[in-house]
Amino acid sequence: MNWQNKRILVAGLGATGVSMIAFLRQQGAQVAAYDADLKTEREASLKQRFDNLICYTGRLKEVLAHGFDILAISPGISERMHDIAEFKQNGGIVLGDIEILAQTLQGKSDKIIAITGSNGKTTVTSLVGYLCQQCGLDTIIAGNIGTPVLDAYMQRDGKPADVWVLELSSFQLENTEHLNADAATVLNISEDHLNRYDDLLDYAHAKAKIFRGQGVQVLNADDVFCRVMKRAGRSVKWFSLEHRTDYWADTQAGRLKADGQDLAAMADIPLQGLHNSANVLAALALCEAIGLPRTELLQYVQTFKGLPHRVEKVGEKNGITFIDDSKGTNVGATAAAIAGLQAPIVLIAGGQGKGQDFTPLRAVLQDKARAVLLIGEDASKIRHDLAGCVPETIDCATLPEAVQTAYQLAQSGDIVLLSPACASFDMFQGYAHRAQVFIDAFQQL
Repeated sequence: MNWQNKRILVAGLGATGVSMIAFLRQQGAQVAAYDADLKTEREASLKQRFDNLICYTGRLKEVLAHGFDILAISPGISERMHDIAEFKQNGGIVLGDIEILAQTLQGKSDKIIAITGSNGKTTVTSLVGYLCQQCGLDTIIAGNIGTPVLDAYMQRDGKPADVWVLELSSFQLENTEHLNADAATVLNISEDHLNRYDDLLDYAHAKAKIFRGQGVQVLNADDVFCRVMKRAGRSVKWFSLEHRTDYWADTQAGRLKADGQDLAAMADIPLQGLHNSANVLAALALCEAIGLPRTELLQYVQTFKGLPHRVEKVGEKNGITFIDDSKGTNVGATAAAIAGLQAPIVLIAGGQGKGQDFTPLRAVLQDKARAVLLIGEDASKIRHDLAGCVPETIDCATLPEAVQTAYQLAQSGDIVLLSPACASFDMFQGYAHRAQVFIDAFQQL
């Protein structure tokens, strides 16, 4: 799209919104800004950065009536909002930063690897980005992982990249139509964000938009939603922890395999837990799909350190291991973390549940958990959903209290696992703050 003189309203003024304002103004668009809850200080700082920027707040419908052609929305805003749906019905264009990038890269040589899924997407994005860099590609890692894609684009001043490795949330994919990634994956689908979608199928549909285009599909053969995302006439690579597919884990032999070839011992991969074997297989499939050599990839996989707050060992006291999985903010992530660990567990969970059903945790906790300690606003919902499946569930007023209680209950050889299955904002500034409180409490023991 030619953005010159287009009248565009950017809604939502976090990092993504600000990156859209900067990019679109650079492209010659007439840009205004909107936030439903625009604070005076925020408006002042935006006007200081962008000359003559008009800022709006209040009812979105009334702001859109000023004659905008395009509404560029931040990921936190759903296009199903009544005012936005009406704007679209009246011929208005609604898009987000990923669609803007997709249109900008059309016809250019930059390759795109796109990654989504309920769980593991940050790990896979980081691993794929690392592998691409180690193999000598000029690599941009951006999207939901931290750097807004348009900031990453502008930082390069028009210089093409060899590959963009993009972590994409369902929110970012809702209004992305032209991504056409060279290789893309949906790693898995489990309950998350059901306060935004009608049901799990609706959420899966948003994720599946990552496959718009002609590139290689990398799909999880063990996930029923992913299996049905296979598109006719497309190159598909399957990965699995349960079946012999293109890329699979022979869990009995403890080996990763692909195309009948032995790749590596699972024990040689620095990432903890069985779920990370699936993440490694997906990453290898994505990298090989853009032509990177297997021998080099396997060499570099073994030097990848993993991510903070994802099943990360904090320390050990009296034979009890403490593991921080504070980034496990939904049921699927917590279930994967528990399933991937082999020792008895005392689980610390709870926070803002986002409308999830916690009963899928019952199967992985059974016969593995000594106790579940609950914190945060949805503790009673989790207790209800887990009733009778673990020896005891105990409510704790604070995370430090939960760490103390877990330490008293655990035995030598056990794991105390912080994997909340919930968002953190009821008690903390974010999952990293929650992790720090956990680490501090461990150090106080």
